[in-house]
Amino acid sequence: MSTSWNGAGGLELVTDPASVDAAAELGRGISLLRDVADGKRPPTLRLYRPSPTVAFGQRDARLPGFVDAGRAAADSGFAPLVRRAGGRAAAYHRGCLVIDHIEPAPDAVAGTHLRFAAFGNFFADVLAAVGIDAHVGEVPGEYCPGEFSVHGRRNGVPAIKLVGTAQRVIAGAWLFSSVVVVEDSRPLRSVLTDVYAALGLGWEPATAGAAEDLVPGVTVDAVQDALLAAYAAVLDLHAAPAEVASRPS
Repeated sequence: MSTSWNGAGGLELVTDPASVDAAAELGRGISLLRDVADGKRPPTLRLYRPSPTVAFGQRDARLPGFVDAGRAAADSGFAPLVRRAGGRAAAYHRGCLVIDHIEPAPDAVAGTHLRFAAFGNFFADVLAAVGIDAHVGEVPGEYCPGEFSVHGRRNGVPAIKLVGTAQRVIAGAWLFSSVVVVEDSRPLRSVLTDVYAALGLGWEPATAGAAEDLVPGVTVDAVQDALLAAYAAVLDLHAAPAEVASRPS
């Protein structure tokens, strides 16, 4: 994966505290992206455990059932938001880990496809480190389908999507955002079932799951530790100043 990164000066690690403001969580990534593009901060790796959210794609917002889908999400305790990057609706909560990798680039559009492939393989390796038989590729019927989704397998269990990825590029920088679903898949599967029904989109609920469904006992902490170890193995990773890391969104 390092061949798709700038990575010359390493990455500054920002670990955001828990929040109850899903919109601010989503918006903070864009704010960091702009700061990196403007040279106000170095290349950044941001980690956080999101509040319950259903992030709709731009195409979802144009469907007749969008209002009902948003209501269904809210009724299940998930904040309905429309994100600027990515495809169809995706759901996440505190049992997930969100990773925003942000780097400056003179031509941020160049390398988009390579980044999808490289990050997909990287996250498959991270999940393998916690005992999951992980692979890159779209699972037939998965929610928010993508060519470079990361899925997990176990004998006798259909493949389930574990990592969804998206990119946003602006002049001068790119943001690669990934959601790893680790714990407590039941509420995610339930809200996605209601949301996709309202949107009129077909999918297979059995494709929605979490890492712990395949390896009982695996935790968000364990996945985060494996992720940071994988990053540290390929580049310099240094913590952001405390006042930056803990700044409210």
